Amino acid sequence: MFMPAWLGKLNEQFPLRYAAWLISGIGFLLSAFVWVAFHTGGFVALLFLILVGLGFRDTQQKRHSVLRNYPVIGHIRFLLEFIRPEIRQYFIEGDNEAAPFSRQQRSLVYQRAKGDQDKRPFGTQMDVGAQGYEWINHSIAPTKLPTHDFRVLIGEGLPHPYSASVFNISAMSFGALSANAILALNAGAKAGRFAHDTGEGSISRHHRQNGGDLIWEIGSGYFGCRNPDGTFNEDKFAANAREPQVKMIEIKLSQGAKPGHGGVLPGPKVTPEIAEARGVTAWEDCISPASHSAFSTPVEMMKFIGRLRDLSGGKPVGFKLCIGHPWEWFAITKAMLETGITPNFIVVDGAEGGTGAAPLEFTDHVGAPLQEGLLLVHNTLVGLGLRDKVKIGCAGKVISAFDIVRMMALGADWCNSARGFMFALGCIQSQSCHTGHCPTGVTTQDPQRQKALVVPSKADRVLQYHENTLKALKELVQAAGLSHPGEVTASHIVRRCNDHQVKLLANLLPFVRQGALLDGEMPHEVFRLYWRMASAHSFAATPE
Repeated sequence: MFMPAWLGKLNEQFPLRYAAWLISGIGFLLSAFVWVAFHTGGFVALLFLILVGLGFRDTQQKRHSVLRNYPVIGHIRFLLEFIRPEIRQYFIEGDNEAAPFSRQQRSLVYQRAKGDQDKRPFGTQMDVGAQGYEWINHSIAPTKLPTHDFRVLIGEGLPHPYSASVFNISAMSFGALSANAILALNAGAKAGRFAHDTGEGSISRHHRQNGGDLIWEIGSGYFGCRNPDGTFNEDKFAANAREPQVKMIEIKLSQGAKPGHGGVLPGPKVTPEIAEARGVTAWEDCISPASHSAFSTPVEMMKFIGRLRDLSGGKPVGFKLCIGHPWEWFAITKAMLETGITPNFIVVDGAEGGTGAAPLEFTDHVGAPLQEGLLLVHNTLVGLGLRDKVKIGCAGKVISAFDIVRMMALGADWCNSARGFMFALGCIQSQSCHTGHCPTGVTTQDPQRQKALVVPSKADRVLQYHENTLKALKELVQAAGLSHPGEVTASHIVRRCNDHQVKLLANLLPFVRQGALLDGEMPHEVFRLYWRMASAHSFAATPE
């Protein structure tokens, strides 16, 4: 939008989002003059003075990011929230059917992040008779567990295995998120002893500052470990990977929000800080190709994984993908068998996953949803006898404790969440991530806007969201009579299929027998159609 030069300079000194505060100040001066000159209007002057004081208080308080960025006028949001919960849901949290999370899920995150009571009166708000409704069966003899700090060991047998929480921060890069958002996420992860995935934007100074555990994601741009031409640099990789703060290395093959799509961060957005983290030139376009240059076949990919494991000094190495062509995934597993090299973990990203900017067709219609992708990965590894060697993580609309147990029932060992933790930071889902005008300072590089996000306060909310979600997970596991969420299976989760029929997921979804593929069995249609098309030496489908 065109802005006159004089207005642009004014906006730099006194942002236009402060307009209500500025108008209050002008109103006070005018009404005070009228009061002094004509001895009338004293009440109006007092009212404007109160608004001026309120605006000053808003800019200084540390609890609400919206008020710090929008003094005075931001109170309209909280006024509506105070009037009725329904108004809060529809006008404050949004009623966009295309939004990635329901109002109920967002409310749950806000409550847990703030440490508010998340108990509800009057029973379930779900339609238990609706098709697709799911629940976990409880036990008449519930267990009593000593802790909610559930963990999974990744890379067992390596010099540096990692004991990970079953709930971690999913990949979000510095550049997509603000410096203050990264600082708060990592401080929360440090306090709660859970992992923070860097995203493909690599490790920035803000990731390092608070010392929280990092999962270093390496995408096709090889940011943080690249040569000037964009190819992989072993020395730079080893220098970062051997840092004690880096616990695991994750190769990003694709992400759920835009699988098969590269990316470009335009030059004007490549600030010196972002350039430093990524190892690129400031103010020049930063390109993430759609595919990797370090390998071109599944066998080469396995050898690359083995090489990264050596260069890192023996840390867990794995990869993340959103399932697309089944034969490509099968080709990767055939390469595992042929080379004897297996990743320590695989993260399955569902097509439900979000991003700050992606073509609409990709966000809505490309990639397999999490349930289908996770089940295929789990079943294939079980069928090949590799499941005990490879841990599986997952991401895609995982918000609540029930979301976690449901994914574990389908084969996951742990879950990641991105926007759940964004909501904990204060994101109100204004869907302005790509504009640089995020009202809460979460997804902007504007130094003034991101000041609204007060790091210690938001780090505490990140910690509380994680803690309270795991406490709820503990209660679910106890109610089911189990001792760890990893014991949840598809036999514990029930789905309503129609008005008169419910089924266990174990009876509804296809599961594969241990070693079935090694024995030549083709357990269901996907394997029968695509297994013979897969080759360890090519990602392309081979003729039958």
